[in-house]
Amino acid sequence: MKKYNSFFEFYPFYLSEHENDICRRLHFIGSLLILVLLACTIYSQEWLYLLALPVVGYGFAWVGHFGFEKNKPATFQYPVYSFIGDWVMFKDILTGKVKL
Repeated sequence: MKKYNSFFEFYPFYLSEHENDICRRLHFIGSLLILVLLACTIYSQEWLYLLALPVVGYGFAWVGHFGFEKNKPATFQYPVYSFIGDWVMFKDILTGKVKL
């Protein structure tokens, strides 16, 4: 397992683990649904909805990795950097820096 000294050093590796278009789209959908679920939770104040966040977020991502990318999610080796990478890639997709 390679040791990364910073997120900026890790992010190119993270992107290389998300080269499949369907995998990236599933990540994007999962992240978007997390934001929708958070908004619904805050609006309704049904705090139990928060329990669905990991299922929604990781569920879509892991289907993308195991089903389409054919690799193991970086979350297993680099949980913090991978979590940050999910949101940076989400932003990069929104801004057009990463292709959806």
